Amino acid sequence: MDQPCKWSGSPQEDRLCFGETVPPWLSEDDIQKMELLAHGQVVSKRRVPAHGQVLRIRLHADGDTQPASPGEDCGDGRCGLIKRSTDLYEVVAFHLDRVLGLNRSLPAVARRFSSPILPYSYTNGAPRPLIWWAPDVQHLEDTNNDQNSCALGWLQYQEMLRSNIVAPVAGDTACASIQRGEWGRLALFDFLLQIHDRLDRYCCGFEPDASEPCVEEMLHEKCRNPSELFLVHILVRRSTPSQLVFIDNAGRPQQPEAKLNFRLLQGIDSFPETAVATLRSGCLAHRLLKSLYRDQELWESQGGAAGLWPLLQVLERRGQILLQYLQEHNLTVMRDIPR
Repeated sequence: MDQPCKWSGSPQEDRLCFGETVPPWLSEDDIQKMELLAHGQVVSKRRVPAHGQVLRIRLHADGDTQPASPGEDCGDGRCGLIKRSTDLYEVVAFHLDRVLGLNRSLPAVARRFSSPILPYSYTNGAPRPLIWWAPDVQHLEDTNNDQNSCALGWLQYQEMLRSNIVAPVAGDTACASIQRGEWGRLALFDFLLQIHDRLDRYCCGFEPDASEPCVEEMLHEKCRNPSELFLVHILVRRSTPSQLVFIDNAGRPQQPEAKLNFRLLQGIDSFPETAVATLRSGCLAHRLLKSLYRDQELWESQGGAAGLWPLLQVLERRGQILLQYLQEHNLTVMRDIPR
């Protein structure tokens, strides 16, 4: 078990407590991408259609062999998405993904921007999440459903889980390639973060407030007819078509326990071994602190260990609730796929 350390909020003690070595769950590739996102020079920007305040930027890092180019082609992995300052939880989600050994989300950092290329609202001093842009994520050509690699309804999804069928939609190669164990990873991750957009964008698993988008957009009414329910952000990368890629992971840090969405776990009969072992260890929050210390912008903006601790305790508590759910439903764990 990890040896927890005490902190007083001083930079020296934080460094001794959390910063001596790079945590083993962060790969060399993760660190390289985090460095690019945190320090790369902004050389161009582009709006992302239908995504409001999201900007895609091209980055140039010191030591790059290629010259800083404003070209919009992001196929070389030198781009990132700047999201809203209210989405900083996405950075915590990235580190949670790595601590749990899931390795399905894209590298993310918190960053303050000063580039004259960007609009003033992006350079006003507030940190924003910057997410690495994966150039090979597959999107449907359907403009009404371009946030999926494949179209998958709730009933099809549940039938697939019940019958152990690999391909939920006949002839749909993107869905056919996804390994069954991926859904347990996704469900565990989404439950801890209370992300509803993928598996329950209609808020059928809890009673939403009137201000919720699922109510304002009249999606919640469709819960009466399960055949009208569809999964969103079910994405794969061309380089690893058998694995899901998790995007838009801000979730709901303030979701009360009375409204935890257990529908996200419906139909899942096994969960990843390393993630479950981490939850059982009781060290999730402490490991997250060690990981988040690698992002000094986030660390300082949130008040260091003391400021982050209440949020991480929420994740720890949800993990214990999930373990209780596993025990009550006699669910199993599955071996992890090597990274």
